[in-house]
Amino acid sequence: MKFALPSFSSSAAPAPLPGVVQRSKMMEYDQPLVWVVVLLMLLGMVMVYSASIALPDSPKYANYKNTHFLVRQATFIAAALVAGLLAFRVPVSAWQRWAPYLFVATMVLLILVLVPGLGKGVNGARRWLSFKVFNLQPSELMKLFVVLYAADYTVRKQEFMHKLTKGFMPMAAAVGIVGLLLLLEPDLGAFGVIVCIAMGILFLGGINGIWFGGIGAVLVGIFTMVIVLSPWRRERIFAYLNPWVEENALGKAYQLSHSLIAFGRGELFGVGLGGSVEKLHYLPEAHTDFLLAVIGEELGFVGVFVVVALFYWIVKRAFEIGRQAIAMDLTFAGLAAKGIGIWIGVQAFINMGVNLGLLPTKGLTLPLMSYGGSGVLINCVGLAILLRIDYENRVLMRGGRV
Repeated sequence: MKFALPSFSSSAAPAPLPGVVQRSKMMEYDQPLVWVVVLLMLLGMVMVYSASIALPDSPKYANYKNTHFLVRQATFIAAALVAGLLAFRVPVSAWQRWAPYLFVATMVLLILVLVPGLGKGVNGARRWLSFKVFNLQPSELMKLFVVLYAADYTVRKQEFMHKLTKGFMPMAAAVGIVGLLLLLEPDLGAFGVIVCIAMGILFLGGINGIWFGGIGAVLVGIFTMVIVLSPWRRERIFAYLNPWVEENALGKAYQLSHSLIAFGRGELFGVGLGGSVEKLHYLPEAHTDFLLAVIGEELGFVGVFVVVALFYWIVKRAFEIGRQAIAMDLTFAGLAAKGIGIWIGVQAFINMGVNLGLLPTKGLTLPLMSYGGSGVLINCVGLAILLRIDYENRVLMRGGRV
């Protein structure tokens, strides 16, 4: 009896044996990172609604509905997700080519903010350009584009990074001009974040350690002089150091003292979603700068810990993606990924520090969570670029081309 052996075509792979589980393929994009970002935005939307639901009871917001800020924040998130999807489709090489032009264009917008009739002022600060449907805050754009510009600059000037005149000074001059424009708004908080981003990328790019330390000391001196020469900033610093003195608690430290009361009321598990008392016109800007205080009051230490852990995970993942890109000689992509991590991490740290009384009060929002169109949209675009860098890393590791 003869048995015919089955023949296999050279172009066809053999079928898997019964009961044998094949090893799963590498995902095309970082799904956990996407879900963490979406979770933070959705949690932020819920907390913005909770923090703003009572605002129409005050004369300032008397014409607003209870759901006004919820609807607008949901609209911002939807627009941010669309912008993120579009940004994800742009190759990293294109972002590198566009980086200098985007940086200069945003600098022009910072100048337009200061032009009477064009810039919109709120609470004594002129930081927005009004387009009727929404207000654009150029300083938010600058946070992202300084990441791309600093990464591109470091790659282009790699051979000069150990020299002061050719390596550091041109970048310092560019950041100095941006800082001057931001101080004229005034927006010291955004300036601080941008300086941290630029200095962090230059440090990771291999700038001379001695120059880095010396310039860091000079920057500390500049910030100190800005505070010393500005009476209202000086008063805010002294109030922050002792917020419970009656004069401070009812004046410059009013927000801080009520933020700390909110955290104290929250204890371990919070008073329950929607149960905050401080949001009832005691804590100003509860839906923007002090959203974490409302989270602390309603969700307690556990809620705050979850938020901190999610931001830590994003920053850690950004540095892992950047390290992988640099290992494959994609220096711009690697520095840009780490720069995005620095940006999100520094801004989140400052906002949390202000809410907890660890840092002086500054007008910086909590990324992805606080109310505001420009902030949420630009955060999503930045994280979409991070996802694109990771996507290109995965394609190259498979042996593909981008």
